[in-house]
Amino acid sequence: MKQCAFKALRKVFLITSGVLSILSFPIDGQAKNDWEKLQSTHFIIYYKEAPLDFVQGVEKAAEQYYGEIADNLGYTRYESWTYDKRAKIYIYNDQEDYVVSARQFKWSHGSASVKTKEIRTFPSAHGFFDSTLPHELGHIIFREFIGFSGQVPGWMDEGVAMYQEKAKRWGANKAVKQAIAAKKFMPLHELTYMTLYSETPQETVDLFYSEAASVTYYIITELGKVRFGYFCEKLKQGSSLDNALNYAFPRIKDLDALNKAWLEYLKE
Repeated sequence: MKQCAFKALRKVFLITSGVLSILSFPIDGQAKNDWEKLQSTHFIIYYKEAPLDFVQGVEKAAEQYYGEIADNLGYTRYESWTYDKRAKIYIYNDQEDYVVSARQFKWSHGSASVKTKEIRTFPSAHGFFDSTLPHELGHIIFREFIGFSGQVPGWMDEGVAMYQEKAKRWGANKAVKQAIAAKKFMPLHELTYMTLYSETPQETVDLFYSEAASVTYYIITELGKVRFGYFCEKLKQGSSLDNALNYAFPRIKDLDALNKAWLEYLKE
């Protein structure tokens, strides 16, 4: 029963994940000859009318995040994004061009196709360099790290991406503490099997992402990047969430124990 619910959750998150971003699929029939192109060591940036200095700024920031995000996750790459394995960033002219041409939701500021390592966005996207770019790269690098077959809860997928956004990383704990005080806190077991729909109240959506960012921050910084790496490896190998937690963090025997430890950390 829970496994079926988990699979349903992942399907929904691939469609609706992110308040400002979504995970998406490749756009078929992309006319490459309509785009200008700038290549760097690990990225190919496609653009139309975006100013060249902006595109060069994207190149510089993307290269910086390429190493920084992997380091944040304690991830040692065995295969580099070079030559034909470079990630692709498509910069549309504006939000209208992005929504129409890339077939994205109006509320989305960026989208990531994790399997093909493609990011789509536009220059005026809110917080592009500090939020959109690191968030979408976070999705891609995390999935490169953990694969696609393991039982990865939606809150972790989003939490890891939000962990790359410094503002979200630091602001999440405050929002969760306020939810606890107002008795609106959602325990991890509820969060893991939660389904978000388009009609889900915004307050619930916001709390989901705040909790996801907060607990991920706790795991990586307090329990340790190295052990987080062990945890991800076990999930990648097909271990259940509880078994992976207990393997990587001996004092955390299951999801309920993680929830308790996280709450104690927030009270300190």
